Amino acid sequence: MTGSSWRAGCPVALGDLRVLTLTFWGFDGKAHRGTLIVHRTVAAQVTRVMGRLYSARFPIRRMTPVDSYGGDDFRSIETDNTSAFNCRAATGSTHWSEHAYGRAIDLDPLENPYVSGGKTSHSGSRRYLDRSLRRPGMIHAGDVVVRAFAAEGWGWGGLWSGTRDYQHFSLNAR
Repeated sequence: MTGSSWRAGCPVALGDLRVLTLTFWGFDGKAHRGTLIVHRTVAAQVTRVMGRLYSARFPIRRMTPVDSYGGDDFRSIETDNTSAFNCRAATGSTHWSEHAYGRAIDLDPLENPYVSGGKTSHSGSRRYLDRSLRRPGMIHAGDVVVRAFAAEGWGWGGLWSGTRDYQHFSLNAR
């Protein structure tokens, strides 16, 4: 992780991060193992959320630390990778993202795009811009995913006004 998703100057100490190995349902209908890196203070919450999603058989395409992508968030999203910690600025900002603290998760990012001005930067997400559609992996207000995170006090970027980040869940709802 050092030199890729974590480096000197990150707002969280390396020792405050935890590696979670979790079981999830894939789009192929089979159980898979994946890894999320989160802040130690939210590890139990994230484990419970992912347990609820597993029980509901919510499909997840991939769950690999962004280190596998050299810390490149765009590349991670292009493979529909669910991830958490990444020491980076918030999209379109110079301020730290909640991902840089290990307190945010992006879930099935192609099915749940970051949308600004009605557009997304990922061509694989364009077919998911119409949020009235119901397709596997898509997150909607009040569904099992939103409820699972809300039960732990996390907010969803799909409820933001203006720019929407349908993949994004964070402890402080930012």
